Amino acid sequence: MLTRLRTVLAVAMLTVATYAVAVEPAGSHPDTYVVRKGDTLWDIAARFLNKPWLWPEIWQANPQVANPHLIYPGDVLSLAYMDRVGVRAGPREDAPIGAIPLSEIEPFLKNLRVVDDFGHLPYVVGFEDNRLRGSSGLAAYVKDLDGAQAGQRYAVVRPTVRYALPRTFRDLNANGRPTPGDGNLWKQYVPPSERNAFLGHELAQVNIGTVTRLAGNGATVATLHLEDGGHEVRAGDRLIPVEAQPYDLQFFPHAMASVPAGVRVLAVADSFSAGGPRDVVALSAGRVDGVDNGAVFSLWRDGSHINNPLRRGSTSRQNDRFSGGGEILPDEYAAHAMVFRTFDKVSYALVMDGVKPVRVGYEALHPDAQ
Repeated sequence: MLTRLRTVLAVAMLTVATYAVAVEPAGSHPDTYVVRKGDTLWDIAARFLNKPWLWPEIWQANPQVANPHLIYPGDVLSLAYMDRVGVRAGPREDAPIGAIPLSEIEPFLKNLRVVDDFGHLPYVVGFEDNRLRGSSGLAAYVKDLDGAQAGQRYAVVRPTVRYALPRTFRDLNANGRPTPGDGNLWKQYVPPSERNAFLGHELAQVNIGTVTRLAGNGATVATLHLEDGGHEVRAGDRLIPVEAQPYDLQFFPHAMASVPAGVRVLAVADSFSAGGPRDVVALSAGRVDGVDNGAVFSLWRDGSHINNPLRRGSTSRQNDRFSGGGEILPDEYAAHAMVFRTFDKVSYALVMDGVKPVRVGYEALHPDAQ
């Protein structure tokens, strides 16, 4: 499945709106090519052009292809003249080669969302039998669940992170307040940023429950029957209504026409500071920056500052925080990531492929950046 996922993602890594480049034939090629099951325009461009991301050139020359993400086995591409590529429709007996369906990536996604404030949300105050934690099959008692009805389902969410720049995030404790001392740690991982803004609070889903009893008859709290056994619930966790469809049913990977400046990796979900393929990262840009679901970024490590031992004295401090002069190394490419959920100022992306781990503070650029 992962191999197929990588292939399907590559089909639509870029759109024709990114930029126009000249077709560069890769030498000899047949006059025609019949699309086979599993082929993509990305694969075909890689085979007959020098650069696979030039696949929009093939689409541009074919007005008959209304959707570049839907090509069919049996379609005949004319390669006799690269600047005027033609297509003849196939028998349409097999399913089209389409976008990335949600089912392909859903196992890797995290139930995360970003809000400006969570202080007004209902919250868990205790559990049956005075337990310290709650899990599937147990009752949790909820304060301020006004307006709810018996049988209504709620997601139990936990405030985990406060996102802001230049410090990318601060861990939150059970009270939803920043953990003392955490800022000193992240200064070692996060490069300075030109942006300086509060971006939102992250809420991580830990459980789902159904309201079985409302407050009243002497009780000041409502009763929530917990259903999901994935995570334990603790006092202080918040409640929000269950979303019927939190994710798009399919994703069309594409590059933004203009990537906002200064977009950084804010965090790696369920990880300390680094992640790889199939990990989820938070980015410091969202809907207000023009980011939408399916947007693809390349993630880059800022060039390191290192000491030049032939011009300065020797030192053991040769890392990203070195600031005593010396040399600046080039930025280094790490991975590609596709956005799957977008909020006003923060978006979540799935790391699809890469050559090295993605770390907190890496910059997000155009997928074809060099």
